Amino acid sequence: MNIARYRKGLIIITHTAVWILLFSLPALLRPSNAAEPKQEESARTMADFIIARFNDLLLIGFFYLNAALLIPRLFYRKKYFFYILAVICCFALFTFISWEAGLNFSRSDVHFAFRRHLTFCIFVFLFILACSIAYKTIKDRVLADKLARERQNENLKTELSLLRSQVNPHFMFNVLNNMVALARKQSEQLEPSLIKLSSLMRYMLYETGEQKVLLDKETEYLQSYIDLQLLRFGKKLAVQVHLSPADKQYEIEPMLLIPFVENAFKHGTGIMSNPEINISLTASNDQLQFTVNNKYDPSSIEIKDAAGGIGLANVKRRLALLYAGKYNLQINTEKNIFSVSLQIQLH
Repeated sequence: MNIARYRKGLIIITHTAVWILLFSLPALLRPSNAAEPKQEESARTMADFIIARFNDLLLIGFFYLNAALLIPRLFYRKKYFFYILAVICCFALFTFISWEAGLNFSRSDVHFAFRRHLTFCIFVFLFILACSIAYKTIKDRVLADKLARERQNENLKTELSLLRSQVNPHFMFNVLNNMVALARKQSEQLEPSLIKLSSLMRYMLYETGEQKVLLDKETEYLQSYIDLQLLRFGKKLAVQVHLSPADKQYEIEPMLLIPFVENAFKHGTGIMSNPEINISLTASNDQLQFTVNNKYDPSSIEIKDAAGGIGLANVKRRLALLYAGKYNLQINTEKNIFSVSLQIQLH
């Protein structure tokens, strides 16, 4: 509230200073007449000064009338005829009032010719009209740009929330399928798997609500997910994991790396000889390096993608939104090896 009052007061002071400077220019630039008697000059100067300031107030009133009422109510609504008519009426009123004030109160010896007065009024009025239009146009443009940025930020937040919410159901769908498989086998690994699942749920419920999380937390989450998958596959799958601790505390968008690991377990397992997955994560010198490699069967990848596969498309979009110009993602398939390499500038 105090900030709003401060800004409003600053605007009023700025407008007042500009008007004072603008209408003081003629007096500041006009040469003085030293030969004229001081007493007579003083009386005439005071009368002319009062008339001039009265005319200034009329012009200021028209400036804000045009900017606050005529342009929004008439010009913006494409009522151009009525806008032009209103401007002409304002000009006629200003010319008449200033003419009458000059005739009745001016003490100048110079003949007060209407043609000269009209020429002066046209010039001054058109100048104030142009200033008013420019002021309103710039003000509305600044406001429109501000609203556009706010809408863009809100749309970005909404889109990121939607993208993140898509990760959680997709991930939970795969994990619950793993639980069902272990339950059918009546495996002793079901209980530790449920404990791992509870830790994952705790992370998703209480950590991912923030815009950023500590990289160490995200790394622990990845490790828990990998351990959960290892409980399911056991020795049937060769997994090499290298998750190095960061050289300092970094933050990262939550649930950003898990789709790559999830995709590796999805496509790197199944009916293939010697399935293998390699996962590596390092963070040093403000640079995150994350790689995931897995074997895959080209004949089965289309079938698996038809059942889901929103993970990679999701994370690509999130990277583009959150780390524009600060990341490099390379995805390659060569000799039945699917590889992902991701670098992110963390600061």
